[in-house]
Amino acid sequence: MKLTMPPEWDRHERTWMAWPPQNYLLGETDAEAEAARSSWANVANAVVRFEPVSVLATSDQLEIARAYLHPSIEIIEAELDDAWMRDSGPTFVKDESGNLVAVNWIFNGWGAQGWSSWDKDKLVAGFIGKLSGKAVVDSTLINEGGGIHVNGAGTVLLTETVQLGEGRNSSWSKQEVEAEIHEKLGTNKAIWVKRGLTRDYDGYGTRGHIDIVACFASENVILYHDQQDPTHPDYEVSREVKETLEAAGNFEVIGVPAPTILRDEEDFVDYSYINHYIVNGAVILCSFNDPNDAVAKGILEKVYPGREIVLVDATEIFARGGGIHCITQQQPA
Repeated sequence: MKLTMPPEWDRHERTWMAWPPQNYLLGETDAEAEAARSSWANVANAVVRFEPVSVLATSDQLEIARAYLHPSIEIIEAELDDAWMRDSGPTFVKDESGNLVAVNWIFNGWGAQGWSSWDKDKLVAGFIGKLSGKAVVDSTLINEGGGIHVNGAGTVLLTETVQLGEGRNSSWSKQEVEAEIHEKLGTNKAIWVKRGLTRDYDGYGTRGHIDIVACFASENVILYHDQQDPTHPDYEVSREVKETLEAAGNFEVIGVPAPTILRDEEDFVDYSYINHYIVNGAVILCSFNDPNDAVAKGILEKVYPGREIVLVDATEIFARGGGIHCITQQQPA
């Protein structure tokens, strides 16, 4: 079966999300729970202006989710460990006849991390595939949707510390990983960045997901996270990523300046505008109440002509380990 992953800017049938279950996402206090729920809901309610949204929620959260979400959003009862749908959900691809197929990567909590549980989330991709009436194809690769980005013309972005990292596929060669990725996504060229953003290796991180570092904006344009402050550890990461992307061939490589905010109460932040989500007719862009929000919006208006750029505050999502792209998953039309 020849499979091909459509790029994110192709038309969507819907967006899949998951509602924060009773875990670390809701924190210790009512205020923390409110912050998480409002943030997830703000993203869902922004997306549903442009395309249908389906949200999985645990039985004890169904009524709470309904109170936050727009009435047109479908809520489906499901067993969940977490709410990062980009990673636990299926990667939708098409077969040679144009039928949608759900790729079910092996999900093991971002490399079997001590803080993570995944007994339920490892079944989510298959559950959504069956729910949407699509064929499900199992992969032998430990991988997550946030760890890949395609341009729809044969190229995929990957990170060495993700697909080849400890706890994932460290016993595989780079060639073996590429072969499996290419087979499932229909790609033929992989661009490997060495590492992701610094904060992504602490606490609730993914150990280097590409979707916070670099992404395709079109077949020939790559955006990358440009940390311009030399005191931030990602200053070096940004330089390295830029060099890697520029050496990769005939791509226009555009830096999107990182927010000017450098730290939160814990450490250096990984706030990133790269972690946006393209929907039908729009782009849902992370904002941080930062002067560079407007700069990022301006860049995205140029690279995504004809799409409305919608800013949604992602600060509370980042505080929990991800961004807007991390909590959404597209089902192509």
